Amino acid sequence: MGEQGVKGMAGRASGAEEVRLSREMSGFSVTMIGVGAMIGAGIFVLTGIAAGVAGPGLILAFALNGIVTLFTAMAYAELGSCFHDAGGGYLWVKSSLPHPNGFLSGWMSWFAHAVACSLYALGFGAYFGHVLEGFGLSVPHLPWFSLEKTLAVVACLAFAYINFRGASETGKAGNIVTLAKIVIILLFVAFGAWAMRGMPEWKENFDPFLPMGIGAVFSAMGLTFIAFQGYEVIAQCSEEVMDPTRNIPRAIFFALLIVIPIYLLVAFVALGAIHGEGMPTWRFLGKMKELAIVEAARQFFPGGGVVLLIGGLLSTASALLATIYSSSRVAFAMARDHNLPAFLGKIHPGKKTPHLAIVASAVIVVFMALALPIEDVASAADIMFLLVFLQVNVTLIRMRRTHPNLKRGFRVPLVPLIPVVGIITQLFIAAYMIVYSPKAWLSAAAWLVIGFSVYKLYASRTEEEALSVLALAEAEMARKDYRVLVAPFRQEQVRPLMRIACALAKNYEGEVTAVSVIEAPSRVALNRHTGGVQEARTLLRLGENIADEAKVEFTRLIKISHRLSYGILETAREEKCNFILVGPLRKDGWVGQFREIVLLNVLEHAPCNVAIFRGEGLSQVKRLLLAIEDTPSCRLAVNIAPALSLAMKVPVTLLHLVPTHASPSEERAAFAWMEEITRDLPFRLPVEKSVMRSGDIARSIIEQVRETDLLLMGASRYAGKISSLFTSEVEERVIDNACVPVLLLKRYQQEKSSRFSGILTGR
Repeated sequence: MGEQGVKGMAGRASGAEEVRLSREMSGFSVTMIGVGAMIGAGIFVLTGIAAGVAGPGLILAFALNGIVTLFTAMAYAELGSCFHDAGGGYLWVKSSLPHPNGFLSGWMSWFAHAVACSLYALGFGAYFGHVLEGFGLSVPHLPWFSLEKTLAVVACLAFAYINFRGASETGKAGNIVTLAKIVIILLFVAFGAWAMRGMPEWKENFDPFLPMGIGAVFSAMGLTFIAFQGYEVIAQCSEEVMDPTRNIPRAIFFALLIVIPIYLLVAFVALGAIHGEGMPTWRFLGKMKELAIVEAARQFFPGGGVVLLIGGLLSTASALLATIYSSSRVAFAMARDHNLPAFLGKIHPGKKTPHLAIVASAVIVVFMALALPIEDVASAADIMFLLVFLQVNVTLIRMRRTHPNLKRGFRVPLVPLIPVVGIITQLFIAAYMIVYSPKAWLSAAAWLVIGFSVYKLYASRTEEEALSVLALAEAEMARKDYRVLVAPFRQEQVRPLMRIACALAKNYEGEVTAVSVIEAPSRVALNRHTGGVQEARTLLRLGENIADEAKVEFTRLIKISHRLSYGILETAREEKCNFILVGPLRKDGWVGQFREIVLLNVLEHAPCNVAIFRGEGLSQVKRLLLAIEDTPSCRLAVNIAPALSLAMKVPVTLLHLVPTHASPSEERAAFAWMEEITRDLPFRLPVEKSVMRSGDIARSIIEQVRETDLLLMGASRYAGKISSLFTSEVEERVIDNACVPVLLLKRYQQEKSSRFSGILTGR
């Protein structure tokens, strides 16, 4: 489960701040993540072992696994399209099924990812050991253990340390590794198919097709199931995906559509394109175990062995890094959720990583790698994944019955038939693994017994009430219509922004949401960034105190984004906000000025009205001064003036400037216009209307400003465009020289919006 998902759920349930990740991941990117998770160490390490179990029936095993996978993938697609918090199956099970299902789901997921890591460590040890042997190097290894297991332990400890340091495969690096793996696999398939053209006897390699019987196919299905489960990673990315209702189901099905045919082709050419050196090819592959496809590639294209060794090392190394990360974060999340001892939820003060959860996961990884042969390690991980997926299918059936009206981007057909078939097939494969690997079932059963004990002795006493994704969906239906979004950047901005926001919220019988956006470096994955959270909490708690004083409903959000402006805009869209209030960033040097310009995206792309506050505070305000002209943004300033006047208990002055050469009739027309636009507004305190001649608009406004004023201005028709550098020249001069707090407003206009257009209509 994702750390951020747990924080987000806890925030909504307990009243604490919710932590969200910015939705910056496209449908293509999340599809590639799923493909990379599936085309990885499993296919490199397990193809030969599974061929030795099932013979040519490996092709049938892969095909049947694809079908079995589809049943649960559909459940993940439907549930992932409904609920968009990072966490996936753990949260769904926890919030839908009775205790201790939620705990066991997390407990089994922890073990499954940790044991999968053991498998990848053993694969890495085998590949790296083969490289060392190729160079004629010998290295000392652990007593009573092979070189492969020794290298696996070293690799596990090394990658655990890398995770502790906070490094991980992310962004472009992850995409490059994924593409490299796909290219290497496709080269293997292409050269293998070409080699088969010159082998008239290749068909003999598939006769008999089931030399070990149909039962061996079932064993091979259980052994290789781990290679098909990467689609769950797509659902766990849901919090970062643009339009997850649409993109999560599409990414899951596209990933399977890419991966399953590749697996079938790999099995086909691995069996058909090689010579078995006096034995059936499937026996030869089984004899070579995890190095089987390296040996196959060596036979049918020059340099193939080296290429596949590189691919195997890339795959196992990237899988090691990712699974140590994911397994430790499951333990970390469960500890934060009071299901495991609190020390596993601690963050290292320097590295900002869950160091004790990493250590606990590394202990499991090393123990399983040393205790069992590689095929039993793979089987143990498969059994746990099968049981976790079984729970997800049960959750789908229950949610269809209890919450039929949830918005679903995809609906599994023939419910409950499809998920029931998924449950039956997964139970069958898991149970059949007793025949193939009793040791794997013994280790899985031991872990479950330990889990029940931990639950009874600890988790059941400390576990808080289930944090329900369903409750969040229901709460969304009950929210108020009008919402003001406040985005402070510094502590001194919080009070003035909150005073304005609370005034608007009370006027429209709405609520206030405060968001603190943490800007993560571009090369750091959002779900791995931990800095700045404490500072963000401080800002939000200050805002909450002010909202409590004003008796306004208040929500706290922390958004982690690669871009400040994007984080604000996305939150406004998600929360269906009617108004955005922000303060300026510091303008220290050219870097600060550049960041200020970047923030202008809020003005240009906002899906609602926007106000930017510049000043130190509002404690001394004794008058609202509005410099108005006939523009939509100035009319917005006039419309909100009654709410601010009432909240601050200060009178209002409306100032309208006309050219110095204006005639008396033009002055009277201007005054009549001011009367007209304010006629129906609910001003409860005195309103003064003033029309003045001016040859220098900025200078005239500045001259009318008193030290105790709050100046309201509508942004120019061009404000919000990067080319205008925030405002017109007049507005910039007023802001810089008026020496009073200024609230600059821009009214939402649908025809001028771009990326976020059409989402909301500003009030």
